[in-house]
Amino acid sequence: MKTITTLKIIFSVVLVWMAYVVISTSLASSLFEQWDFLGAIPWMRATLWDFYANILIIALWMFYKEKYIPIKILWTILFVCLGSLATCAYVLIKLFKLKPGQGVKELLVER
Repeated sequence: MKTITTLKIIFSVVLVWMAYVVISTSLASSLFEQWDFLGAIPWMRATLWDFYANILIIALWMFYKEKYIPIKILWTILFVCLGSLATCAYVLIKLFKLKPGQGVKELLVER
């Protein structure tokens, strides 16, 4: 399926790009040292609320998809701690587990 291949490429590129951004930013600036300053910026607080709202939505989808509680807990922790890195990894795993002929419907809906 062309759509699935395209999604694999997109999520792979986003995963690599975000890994680069996170690593290079972490090497240049410590979030923990900057937190007092960053936490005082209203847009930073709004961005964090937005991030966690998205994590909630993604975690609810993952809770539907996954069968076992320990896996659900592990992925939730990874989503919260790693953000888009974990999200891209989760979706890529699901994309690569699709059988030939399966598409986006199976990716999103099947358990």
